[in-house]
Parts: sequence; structure tokens; C-alpha cells
Amino acid sequence: MVTFYEVDNETSAVVDDVRRIIPLFAVHNFRDLGGYPTVDGRATRWRTLFRADGLYRSTTQDATRVLDLGVRTVIDLRTEREVTTRGRFPLAGQGVAYHHLPIIDTTWGETATLETDDAVEFLVWAYREMLNGAGDKFADAIRLFAQQQTLPAVFHCAAGKDRTGLLSALMLGLLGVQNEMIAADYALTRSAMMRLVEWASVHQPELAERYASMPARFAAADPRAMMIILEQLTERHGSVRNYVREIGVDDETIRALERSLLTTR
Repeated sequence: MVTFYEVDNETSAVVDDVRRIIPLFAVHNFRDLGGYPTVDGRATRWRTLFRADGLYRSTTQDATRVLDLGVRTVIDLRTEREVTTRGRFPLAGQGVAYHHLPIIDTTWGETATLETDDAVEFLVWAYREMLNGAGDKFADAIRLFAQQQTLPAVFHCAAGKDRTGLLSALMLGLLGVQNEMIAADYALTRSAMMRLVEWASVHQPELAERYASMPARFAAADPRAMMIILEQLTERHGSVRNYVREIGVDDETIRALERSLLTTR
């Protein structure tokens, strides 16, 4: 079990690559999953797969910037209620395909959750619940990435932290990125959450108030939790790739993803 988290200089250099974070005005956790080394000596391809927070907040300039990156597909992991009440990517259907693939049916604020002040304990519980109960939904998203004309693509939820974080971990893990690198990528969300709250306090006070009033564990992004989840997947299934196979992603799909998303270093 992970009791601490420390990133070495090599990992930090890769994660902190200046190409990774895509600065936008109203979206604060939009970043590139390229440049991550794999165990077989390759690396994830730049400008091909992106993760993000709530793209529904995108201004016209933000949305145009997303299209300028070459994005063909937006995959929205939020619930039906979130999409209905808050909207979706403003240019969906205008040069970019939109897929709504909800990972969960209700958000933490709408249902009972583990009561604890320990953020790591809560996140491990919550992520285990999602992996155990929504494996088929993660598999749907992974298979979509393998389809022709999908990439470049961006997937997102509300904060780009939990549903997005798990899908990102599964994608990177099945491609052969090591756990420490995956957790370090996940950890970038901590500063993104601070940017979001700071921006919202000026431009969307109701959103800032929502974050201020929610339990602190809901907004946490502790990389120790991701390390524990990845270790548990390896202990129970042999590897992240094996878990992905068990939820219904076949080897042909995985090979297609490798062809599209990996490159020689």
C-alpha cells in the first residue's frame, strides 16, 4: 500500500513538458497526454489524445482553440443531468463529433458517499466503486478511441479529475505507461483545480460557491490515491491492460490504439 508519493526528476521533466497544458480562458484542466514513455521504449503521441475539465464552459475563442488543435471528437463523461443543466461543448456538431458516454448516473453530491476526512481513503473508495460498477462504460470509451476518424480526441467530465482521471489512467496503463508516470499526470489536476476556483471567484461566483460548500474530499486530487488504485488493479488483474481486457476491450482494439497513440521515442 502506498503511504507516500514522490516524483523523481526524470518523471517531473516529462510531466511538466511545456507542451502539455493547453491554456484556455474558461477551461483550466485541458492537457495533452503525449510524450509519456512506455515500458517497451515507445511514447504516447503528442496532439492526439487530450483530457479536460468542463468543456461546456468554453468561450468561442476556447472552442476555436480546441478545433485548431485538430480535435475531431469530444467525449463527454458527465451524467445526463449535468449535460442537461449545464450544456455541452459549444461547437459540438460543427466540425467536431460529440459523444455523450456517462460513466456514472449520479454525482457524489446526489448520492450517499463514504464519510471520512481522509481524502485518499475517500478517493480510493470512490474510484474502486467506479471501476467495479462502470467497467463496461469505460470500455465503450476506450473502443471509441480505436475507431477510425475519432482521433485527435478530447475526453472530459466536470473537473477533469475523477471520471476523466480514471479513463486517462486506463488508457495510459494499457499503452504501457508506468504507474508512477500515470499518478504524476493525475497530480497535475491539483494546480488545475486551484486555477478553476480562482477563475470562478471572478467570472462564475456560483461555481466558486459550489466548490467552497462541497466536502473537501470531493475536490481532492491526491496522487497517492491513484497509485493505490493502480497497484490494486495490478494485484487483482495482473496489469491495467488485463483489467481493460476483462471489461471487454479485445486485443485487436488494443493493437489499433497502439498504432494510433504510440510512436518511437
